[in-house]
Amino acid sequence: MAKVLIVEDDGVIAESMAAHLRNADFDPVWVPRGLLGLARLRYERPDICVLDLMLPEIDGWELIETVRKEGIATPIIVVSARGTEQDRVRALDAGADDYLVKPFAMRELVARVRAVARRTSALPVVEVGEPLEFEELRIDPKVVQAYVDGESAELTPTEFRLLHSLALERGRVVTRDELLQRLWGRRQSYRDRTVDVFVRKLRDKIDRRASVHTFIQTRFGVGYRFEPEPKDGRSA
Repeated sequence: MAKVLIVEDDGVIAESMAAHLRNADFDPVWVPRGLLGLARLRYERPDICVLDLMLPEIDGWELIETVRKEGIATPIIVVSARGTEQDRVRALDAGADDYLVKPFAMRELVARVRAVARRTSALPVVEVGEPLEFEELRIDPKVVQAYVDGESAELTPTEFRLLHSLALERGRVVTRDELLQRLWGRRQSYRDRTVDVFVRKLRDKIDRRASVHTFIQTRFGVGYRFEPEPKDGRSA
């Protein structure tokens, strides 16, 4: 039974989330303050975290940034009344895995948590195999990490899954909708920039660090293609 940490200062909302998750066979634990949530993530390592942004002590953005800097890879689903594109992108950039705007149907929350639980539990099955090597990039499923010129790219599990998924289909343009369904378990909706944010993070960690090549190419209006291409002014 997957443990779900709920970090939410509104007791009514938290109790409702906990009840629905419990009915869906999850093990929810609720804390009302940011520092308590941080402590639970550090020392108890729950399977999934459902996180509000506006919290006492430290807010959700700071909590996400802190745990990611400390190497804590627990998947984080943000639930917040702050629904602007800027808010969503900021949270995803900080290291959140998904974002749900309040008010939302509790069935949708349960579906998002289930999707995260499925892809987390599926990692050992889906991503086994020998390392993939492309020029100066090495993608190693056994340790769920990528290496650029021999140095760790320090990818989060979600970033790794995206890179690995693209690399397995080298040369083919994979649409945003395909990637959302495959990795996040949902269809693309209007102004959903989840895939774009994670691709940008991959480019920061992979393409910018690579000495000779870029690896993630854009097909504007369609999606993304994995293909090593020499950087401008350099030869392969």
